[in-house]
Amino acid sequence: NRGLNPHIRDVARRVALEGFVTLAPDFLSPLGGTPADEDKARDMFAKLDPAQTIADGIATVAYLKADKDGNGKVGAIGFCWGGGTANMLAVNAPDLSASVAYYGMQPKAADVSKIKAALLLHYAGLDERTNAGIDAFKKELDAAHVEYTVYVYEGANHAFNNDTSAARYDKKAADLAWGRTIAFLKQKLA
Repeated sequence: NRGLNPHIRDVARRVALEGFVTLAPDFLSPLGGTPADEDKARDMFAKLDPAQTIADGIATVAYLKADKDGNGKVGAIGFCWGGGTANMLAVNAPDLSASVAYYGMQPKAADVSKIKAALLLHYAGLDERTNAGIDAFKKELDAAHVEYTVYVYEGANHAFNNDTSAARYDKKAADLAWGRTIAFLKQKLA
């Protein structure tokens, strides 16, 4: 919940280095953009209009789908709030081919059947709040015949991928999840 910060910019850079056309939208743009003080971003997310945020995400998918340097397939990656947003984008953007959510909240059960994208879902073993919804989400995904894979990284904290957070970063879990993410994207977006 810290916006388009240096860590997320670095993730976008790493995705681009893997050969993907990459765009990292600043969903806090309607409120002036991600502030220099990342802690202030946390409060700003609650002020966003959820419908406008999803509309902005759908517009991002459409932009990338039409990009002359792309192949028409689009994926999304999100972390924490962005992970929940990636899940909601999978619900609302039928042109999305693949979605990767790191410790993202799950969409409402009634919306899961709208998902057309393949999902890769990474969860931190110690993240009780987010993990409370995994079993129900899996049940709905199965009922809707959505292609998905779930990984739970035991002993890892929420935000385990964030290498700028010494308190939460878990190199072993982050490296494993990243390898799985890139392999998934290469499979689904090639």
